[in-house]
Amino acid sequence: MNAGLATRIAAEYAAAEQSLTKGDASREFRQNAIRALTERGLPTSRDENWKYVNLRPLDKVRFAPPVAGLAAAVVAEGLPPQIAGYVRYTFIDGVLAAELSSASAPAGVSVRSMAGDRVVPSSFEDRPRAGDRAGADDRATAGDLRFALLNDAFSTDGALIQVDAGTNRSACIELLFVATAAATAGASYPRVQLQVAAGSRVGLIERHISAAGEASFVNCAVRADMARDATVQHYRVQQMSPRTIWFDTLAATLAHGARYQLHGVSLGAQSARSTIRVALVGERSEVSLSNVAVGGNNQVHDTFALVEHIAGHARTEQNFRGIASDRARVAFNGKIVVRKNANGTDSRQSLRGLLAGPDAEIDVRPQLEIYNDDVRCNHGATAGKLDDQMLFYLLSRGLDRETAQRLLKWAFLEDVVARIDVPELRRQIEQSLAGQLNETAALKELL
Repeated sequence: MNAGLATRIAAEYAAAEQSLTKGDASREFRQNAIRALTERGLPTSRDENWKYVNLRPLDKVRFAPPVAGLAAAVVAEGLPPQIAGYVRYTFIDGVLAAELSSASAPAGVSVRSMAGDRVVPSSFEDRPRAGDRAGADDRATAGDLRFALLNDAFSTDGALIQVDAGTNRSACIELLFVATAAATAGASYPRVQLQVAAGSRVGLIERHISAAGEASFVNCAVRADMARDATVQHYRVQQMSPRTIWFDTLAATLAHGARYQLHGVSLGAQSARSTIRVALVGERSEVSLSNVAVGGNNQVHDTFALVEHIAGHARTEQNFRGIASDRARVAFNGKIVVRKNANGTDSRQSLRGLLAGPDAEIDVRPQLEIYNDDVRCNHGATAGKLDDQMLFYLLSRGLDRETAQRLLKWAFLEDVVARIDVPELRRQIEQSLAGQLNETAALKELL
């Protein structure tokens, strides 16, 4: 536990509290978060689920948000092209930019700013209980969600998305979060709460970018609650500047028959850590996690994904593909817990990492904790270099070595990227992957 850092965070909050709180409800919510954070402290590299991420830069950041009105100017022409069919809302350093956002949401969907006391956020402390073994496991889960408490305390705005029952909007909302402030000037706290009513279907794109090359500190928190038979397609793309420190916490809860498909792409930042926790509390609920991470230079991409099967006959699928080159480190820790009453559980994991440099590091770790005999669980994890046999096969067909290696890298990533069902978004991601891999010319040949 990093108690010293938590003490400094509490002092920064005390100094900024008057500007952060607009009423008693907001003040109580934030104070509860600071109290919990002070008791637990932030993680350290000695914590099992945090040993891969670089936490040292936190010693130099300012945790309070930047002073209002000092955000760098952002113009629409400098933003990524908007995806056809999606309504865009833009946030600058965590605060809604109305001039860069839509004036209205699609029918059946409400998008509201969380600024002020108009909306009291849902705390990440409010989690479904597992029943058996709840005490020890809830404490462990709370430890991995500690950065969400930081967002609870300091976020000043966010997007509250509410979807009415029976709504069918497979192409719906795009949230664009832009960081402009340097870490020494203040932190950016993107926040999303997604509430999807029974029988509805919705598509959400969530993108994180930097407006300039500032060394920003970004701490994002997303909470998604899906009611009975709801379906959500959620696309998350992280393309921060190479000097950014990025932390992210996502907690999702699925009721009976709900389906959640989460696609994550991590390309930017100097150090990026994602913590995902999905609770399958309803029978026959399903979650699919598809993640891609590409790191170069000295980047660190670390993901911890926990899926808890609390109800019976639920299904999980985890797919990860990561490439590390130069001196980068890419890690994915996928954990699936099957509780005592989760009969008929079906879970599958496929975690693969590719080393593209002699000094790079790939860590893939599948974990299964099973407290029920009526399950079907399998997992596979591999990490290594390009397949020599496949490379030899392509060379024997007349391809030069460089082109053959490009083809194998793209085939490795496309295994997961092809799951993105929005063609325009998929093309943009493929172009970004090409730039990350320094393969822009090759992309024109392969796509």
